[in-house]
Amino acid sequence: MKTISKLIYKLAGWKATGGVPEGLTKAVFVIAPHTSSIDFYIGRFYCWIKDIPINVVIKKEAFFWPFGALLKKVGGVPIDRKKSLNRVDQVVELFKKTDPMFFALAPEGTRKRADKWKKGFYFIAVKAKVPILLSYIDFEKKEAGVGPPFYPTGDFEKDMIEIEDFYRGIKGKFPENFNL
Repeated sequence: MKTISKLIYKLAGWKATGGVPEGLTKAVFVIAPHTSSIDFYIGRFYCWIKDIPINVVIKKEAFFWPFGALLKKVGGVPIDRKKSLNRVDQVVELFKKTDPMFFALAPEGTRKRADKWKKGFYFIAVKAKVPILLSYIDFEKKEAGVGPPFYPTGDFEKDMIEIEDFYRGIKGKFPENFNL
C-alpha cells in the first residue's frame, strides 16, 4: 500500500511531511481539520507512506464477515459501546495492551462546523500517559503532516491554547467548517 499511496499523492500533487519521531511507539493521533470525507483517505495514504500503524476504534458490531478482516487490515479496533467502561477508559486499556499503538481521531467529531472540540483525545493521552501527535491535512498547500509530539500537562485549558495555535492557518477542504 505504501507504493500505491505514494503514487496517488504524486498524481494528486500532495506531499507528506513530518512523521512519528524514531522510538515513539504510542500516541494519540489528532487529525484536524476534519471538514471532508476525503480527509480519511488522505490521512490513511499518509500513514501508509510514513509506515505509521494507525488504529481507529469502530463499534464492534461493524466487524462482521467479510468486512471485519478488512476493517482490521486498515487499523480498525472493535470497541464495545455497551460495556460499562466509558470510551476513554476502553481506549486507555487498548494502549496498555497494544504496542505500537497510534490511536487516531478527529476531535471535531464531525465534518460540519463544530462549536467545540470533543475532549476525549486529551483525556485519553493524559490517562494513558502518551503524547499527542498533532497531524494535519492542509488543502491549500496540498500537504499532510505531523508536528512534534505534544505532551499534555493535565491543564486542559492551557494545553488547548497551544494545540489551537498549532492549527491556526491550516486550511481544510471546507475552511468555513473548521472552528478552533
